[in-house]
Amino acid sequence: MFEGISVLPQYGLTRADERLLRRHACEIVEQVPGPVAVAELGSGSGKKTRWLLKALCRRQHVSYFPIEISATALAMCERELGDIDFMSIVGFEREYLDGLVEVAARRREGQNLLVLFLGSTIGNFDRPAAAKFLREVRHILQPGDSLLLGTDLEKPMPHLLAAYDDPLGVTSAFNLNLLARINRELDADFVLEQFEHVARFNPEARSVEMHLRSRQAQNVTIPRAGLTVTFLAGETIWTESSHKYCPEEMSRIAREAGFYCKAQWIDQEWPFAENLFVAE
Repeated sequence: MFEGISVLPQYGLTRADERLLRRHACEIVEQVPGPVAVAELGSGSGKKTRWLLKALCRRQHVSYFPIEISATALAMCERELGDIDFMSIVGFEREYLDGLVEVAARRREGQNLLVLFLGSTIGNFDRPAAAKFLREVRHILQPGDSLLLGTDLEKPMPHLLAAYDDPLGVTSAFNLNLLARINRELDADFVLEQFEHVARFNPEARSVEMHLRSRQAQNVTIPRAGLTVTFLAGETIWTESSHKYCPEEMSRIAREAGFYCKAQWIDQEWPFAENLFVAE
């Protein structure tokens, strides 16, 4: 996946995620026994994580380990959160699981881990892959460690499609930016005006699919990948999916991965959940 590409429904999901963390940070922290170190998978700038970290720092010194594949994102995160008292930051420029293994190896005796996987990033995995990923996270953790998992919840299909194909064209611009990055980084010759953004709901998968549809028959060359791709008119590039969940299934998902769901907080303005899983 290309760094910097986002397909989230920008007016809903991110605001819901931050709203929950802002409103319930103290409650979430109360559910996590200390002392605790915090590892965040895909921290981004760390802006919304601030609420949790500040709540934790009121009771203890916090070691915070953001894990990102982007050095730029890690630098932004350190700038964003570096002013919080009683906290140290050590970033890992790694894939999620590789970084988590390194963080787990640093734990002190008697210290629990709180892993953050926010923003419904889990929704970009199909369901079997999501289950596998959660089992792999659990394998790294010890009993009593916690995972705070963000999940975007099911909504009426018109609401979902309106979010992923908004009238201002913000999500469309994010999606088309994928082609711009391939042009820039792989010397491809995509003509962006010859593709259009399409959002589709897949009821069987319970997901919103993001596509880029070719407006005409065309050939595209990607020299640094050694590829020439032929597109038919109307053919699409399936760029990403965003899977949706219902609140009731989180206990089952936790149990199948080796956790139990200790608590759940739900935003009603844009149905979204923060789920606290505890490793058994």
